[in-house]
Amino acid sequence: MSEVQLENVCFRYGDVVAADNVCLHVKEGEFFAVLGPSGSGKTTVLRLIAGFIEPDSGAIMIGGQPMHNVPPFARHIGFVFQNYALFPHLTVAQNVAFGLESRRVPRDEITRRVRDILAMVQLQGLENRRPSELSGGQQQRVALARALVTQPRVLLLDEPLAALDKKLRTQMQVELRQLQQRLGITTIFVTHDQEEAMTLADRIAVMRDGRVIQVGPPREVYEHPITYFVSDFLGQSNVIVGQVVEKDDRHTVIRARSGDLIYALPETDRAVGEEVMIAVRPEKIRLHAERPETTATVLDGEIEHIAYMGTSLSYHLRRPNGDQMIVFEQSGLHPKPLRVGQRVYLTWEPVHTLILQDEVEAS
Repeated sequence: MSEVQLENVCFRYGDVVAADNVCLHVKEGEFFAVLGPSGSGKTTVLRLIAGFIEPDSGAIMIGGQPMHNVPPFARHIGFVFQNYALFPHLTVAQNVAFGLESRRVPRDEITRRVRDILAMVQLQGLENRRPSELSGGQQQRVALARALVTQPRVLLLDEPLAALDKKLRTQMQVELRQLQQRLGITTIFVTHDQEEAMTLADRIAVMRDGRVIQVGPPREVYEHPITYFVSDFLGQSNVIVGQVVEKDDRHTVIRARSGDLIYALPETDRAVGEEVMIAVRPEKIRLHAERPETTATVLDGEIEHIAYMGTSLSYHLRRPNGDQMIVFEQSGLHPKPLRVGQRVYLTWEPVHTLILQDEVEAS
């Protein structure tokens, strides 16, 4: 059993609350990402699981066993640090063997396990090199091999790809995911990179100010964010404030502060008369040169800027009330290309209107 559970875990650095009543359940064999900006508490959660620090309150369990006062070496975890923490005076093989030697594993078994793990991470032939003689990607593989060679129950990764350039980081994401799936090891991965979390994880926990805001599969969290922070941090969103004016079995109708009507699905607990904040993803919106005949939401605006990104276009628009909106569209959708200064119409279906949980501030 290698599932990891945190129940109402709290931790403070002086007056700063780094973990605020954190509850998480990472399933056995799952690749779980903890995502958030700097200072959100994600690395603190990883250090608590590893046993480098003890919680002020709450419980941490690995494999169903409580970890209170269990030292890091007895938790059977592997940890890969952001800076890799390789020993510069040791060779690749010596770095990888270090954890086994400290556990007094027999020499012949150390030799076999180091050989096998280096083959698994594609470092054969580099056993006698030192870290300074390796590329960034090779150093990352050494750090990963050192963490895995002890055969841990849980692998903890603290932004291990952050130091790599974009091309190498993308390559290493694929390799890391394939290796994790091959081993079936429970993996908890901390990152501030939204794309990385979406690419790698079975599920994501989004953190802010020491609190877990939302947990779910990447698609669910992206398509159905529950707060403005999640919608804005995980991708981009257009946010509009309005009031629920009608509800029936087909729609929830929201009148924006601009006076426009916006249509959402009926499944919401927001009552008629209640002010709400909604979000719509830029790629869910369609642009039209002429006002379309549709029962979906229709807004108008003027194009202020167009960014060409090869396969797609990013349109920045200004609404009549001064609000700004952004729309992503595939290149070549319009027979006659849209231009800066042109008045256009924006439409989207009710399913793409996301009603957020945030309280609306008074205007």
